[in-house]
Amino acid sequence: MMWSDPIADMLTRIRNASRVRRKEVSVPCSKVKRGIARILQEEGYIKGFDVIDDGKAGILRLQLRYGDRGEDVIHDIRRVSKSGCRVYRGVSELPKVLDGLGIAIVSTSRGVLSDRRCREENVSGEVLCTVY
Repeated sequence: MMWSDPIADMLTRIRNASRVRRKEVSVPCSKVKRGIARILQEEGYIKGFDVIDDGKAGILRLQLRYGDRGEDVIHDIRRVSKSGCRVYRGVSELPKVLDGLGIAIVSTSRGVLSDRRCREENVSGEVLCTVY
């Protein structure tokens, strides 16, 4: 199967699985998707993730996280930079999602980083998505 935007596919799978209260979701693996999963884990939006070898690129299995009473931890996850319109921002122009309550995930020359980390390291890049 061929996707025009594999990252948007990953975000849609996470969004759909979260809405039906799934404990985990599987996504075809890539370096950028692993970076996004790492950021989501570091920021507390998912419990963890595993990379499963399937003889091809691999499968990324994400364990979704919910609150104590079953409330969503990921309220909204949106693709910012699309395949038809890439969005690049400098450090001073990086979005503050919900005034810092959410995060923006940015692809930089130093790998995939959160907007907070980009500001700390003074690096800019392509804004992949926002999460809150």
